[in-house]
Formats: sequence, C-alpha cells, structure tokens
Amino acid sequence: MQSLSRRGFLRLGSLGMAGMPFASLKAAPSIPKTSVILFWMAGGPSQHETYDPKSDAVAEVRGPFNSTATNVPGIRICELLPRHAKIMDKCSLIRSVTHSLSVHDDGSHWIQTGYPLFQARQRGQQNPAQGAVISALNGPNAPGLPAYVCIPEDYRSHMGFYQRASYLGSQHDAVNAGGDPKLGNYRAPQLDLPIDISFDRLEDRRALQHQLDEVSQLRDRRELSGLNSSRQQAYNLLLGENARRAFDLSKEPDRLHEKYGRHQWGRAALLSRRLVEAGVTFVTINLYEKDIDWWDDHTTIEKNMRKRLPPFDQALSTLVEDIYDRGMNDRVLIVACGEFGRSPRIDAGAGRGHWPKVMSVLMSGAIRTGRVIGSTTANGGEPRDRPVTPGDLLATIYRAVGIDHHRMLTDRQNRPVPLLPEGEPISELF
Repeated sequence: MQSLSRRGFLRLGSLGMAGMPFASLKAAPSIPKTSVILFWMAGGPSQHETYDPKSDAVAEVRGPFNSTATNVPGIRICELLPRHAKIMDKCSLIRSVTHSLSVHDDGSHWIQTGYPLFQARQRGQQNPAQGAVISALNGPNAPGLPAYVCIPEDYRSHMGFYQRASYLGSQHDAVNAGGDPKLGNYRAPQLDLPIDISFDRLEDRRALQHQLDEVSQLRDRRELSGLNSSRQQAYNLLLGENARRAFDLSKEPDRLHEKYGRHQWGRAALLSRRLVEAGVTFVTINLYEKDIDWWDDHTTIEKNMRKRLPPFDQALSTLVEDIYDRGMNDRVLIVACGEFGRSPRIDAGAGRGHWPKVMSVLMSGAIRTGRVIGSTTANGGEPRDRPVTPGDLLATIYRAVGIDHHRMLTDRQNRPVPLLPEGEPISELF
C-alpha cells in the first residue's frame, strides 16, 4: 500500500512561512465552507466504458460492455458500475466536456489549472492548480488542518498531474498523504525525522501513536533545536489532535472499511472523507498502478476495466453514500475526471486512443444532482449539444466553494493574472 512519506506528511520545504504546507493559520470560519474531493483519473478514462455508453452502436464503437439502467430514469452507465447505478440520483454527469490538447501533460495542465499549455512537460507548470487556488483563497475549514492534501502527491511532470501552487507559493502546495517507492512516486524527506507511516500502519492506532510520539519527543532535543518558528509551528500542527485524528484510519469501524473496500481506492476514499470532515478544504486522490489505476487504455481495455472499475465503483459510490448519510452533501463536492476521453472506436490493440474532443465528468454533493449535462454524437466522439470547456468545469468548482471565478490573482512579479482565462459555471448544476 501507499507510504506516508516523512517529507510528504509535513512538506516542510523552504525556510519561512512560505515553506509550510498549511494554507493558513487564521481562525476557522463559524460557518463550514464547502470542501472538494477530486478523484483524479489520470491517463484519460474512456467515456464509453464509464459514464456515456453507446449500447446501440456497432461493436467497434460500443466496446466490450453493455450499459445498465440507474435509479434515475433515462440515465444509463457502464454495466461494470452497478453501485454507481444505485446512487445516480445523488450524482450528475457532464458528458460534453471538450478541449483540443491530446497529450497527457498538456490536457492535464488545462483541466487542473484552467490554462491550456502546449508542451507542458518541457515547460513545466505555469499556473496554480485548483486545489492550490482554493487553499490560497479559502484556507482550511478548521484550525490545525492543512487546506490541501493529495493521496498521494505526484508532481512528476511525465505523469502530467500539474497539481502544484505555481506562483501562489509553496505554502499552498498539497500535503502528501502517501507515496510508494516501487511505483516511483516516493519523495525523500527534506528533514530526516524518525517517522515513516504507511497506509497499512495508519490502521494500527498504537503504531501511529508511537510514531507521532517519537516526533513529539524531538521537540526538546537538538534535532529540532535549529528549526525556525514557522517550521516549529508546522510540527505543532501535526502533533495537534485535529491532524492526528484526521489521518488515523484506525478510528473507523471495520464495517466501514469493508464497505469502502480494503484496496487503494477504498482506503483513499475513506481517508478523504475523514479529512474533509475534519476541516481539509481540498483533497485529490491520485492512484497509479499500470493497467489498474492508470486510465491510459491504449490496449486491452476490457481486461483493464474489469480490474479497475469494480474497486473504483465500490470506493466512489460508498463515499457518496457516506457523505449523504452524514449530512455533509451540502458542503462537500465530489468530482471524478481525467484529462481527456478516449477515441470512439476500439483499435487494433483492443484499446482506445487519446481523445480530447469529448470526455465525461461525474459530480456529486454540493450541486444539483440526478441530471445529465450535454450529450454526444452517436459514436461518442464529439459533443452533440451543450459543449463544456475546462474553464467552465473549474468555474463550476470555484462557484461551489464560494470563489468568484472572475477574480484576479497576483503572480511572482505582482502582476495581475485572471483566475481563469475563460469559462462560466454550469448553470444547470446550481
């Protein structure tokens, strides 16, 4: 399972307040603000094999699966998402998101920041990601918690996630809730502290307590004697009860672990619920294992989806139900999407190629639910009506959390930069 890296948990990077991962030390507002949980489906999920099946099309377009009815009349989704089908009244689908960048990095930069960027891998992230923006403008919803968390972080450009704060400053980068050396996404700590917590060990309360106690004991020893005040404050936040409880999965009953699923998707979804419930404002779920959690299905799409969709279906649908059961649905927005869709025809490798002309997005929680926005052509290759841009998608998220999408940000040279260069909230969802 994922490792909670020493550096990742604290992200105590640069000296001074700008090096802290926690978005703000200001007091939490009296009225809870809306939080966001993003299932980042890196690689580009197929609309045909998820939320926009074409059951009546020819086999090369339809693909290997049939569709299934949902609990909302007229909405059908892939048959491998039976749990989604039971909670579709608590979700809305956007089937007509469209853009023009077919490279993972370029498309990811556009979807995550609102800014298109050609050759993003070579140029690097130019604009702040949505989670970092919300961290900077809204801060955390409770004291002692970071505003922005990734499970786990992965800032490697070749993965094309583009989830950093860019010119907003490293204090708005995400706290990393995991990384696995064998998957290549482990980031070594910048402070050599005797703490290394894994996803598995988060379920062992005594192990977690022991490791946090080890950090606590360091405060009076020379290992921390040279830390400046801002770093010391970050340790104090970690050692506070709010953060300790939020990251401790052992506090959840076994029945809920089983319901979410004892797999990466399930544990990440359960942790995300704990985090937003405690006061984290934005959580991104990044999972990657080739042919399982990576949605770049150029080949063997049937095999890949049969592995991937059942745990994804279980985790996301349980999260939706849990959010509603706890009465949190009016203040938590759940989003599931990737950087683009897939080509309308199955190719010679039994897969589908990159296809930015159309993609599907699922939303649940703090929007109007039980509806479909937009539709696609008979082969699922282009929007037939109501095209939605990346800017529209981000403007919708910003509206849900109370941010004016027309506002300006300030870059490193104190120049004004539009939060979004284009886009309006999807009015049908409000």
